[in-house]
Amino acid sequence: MSTYVGGCQCGKVRYEMTGEIAEVIACNCSRCGKLGTLLTFVPAQNFKLLSGEDATIEFLFNKNVIHHRFCATCGVESFANGKAPNGSEMVAVNVRCIDGIDLDGLQVKQFDGKKY
Repeated sequence: MSTYVGGCQCGKVRYEMTGEIAEVIACNCSRCGKLGTLLTFVPAQNFKLLSGEDATIEFLFNKNVIHHRFCATCGVESFANGKAPNGSEMVAVNVRCIDGIDLDGLQVKQFDGKKY
């Protein structure tokens, strides 16, 4: 597995995740569609918040099951956490916030979040 580090624009929120990023999700829900996030999902144990726990603000919407965390200073949402369909804890990582990632090399899968 590969290790990635990333965070928000101002650097107050920093994280590390392990996993393989072969495909990312482009969701068109009312939030992701406006933010332009590209998401990958990892089990919570594969995600470590290095700094910024006290620098984030949480936003809940729709069914209130995904905890969207964004930096209170720069406003960037670099990750969110919640439960996977099977009930396990997971983290949705905004791949655009990973340091040095080649976005052009990723396969993008469209997800119709407007339906849900």
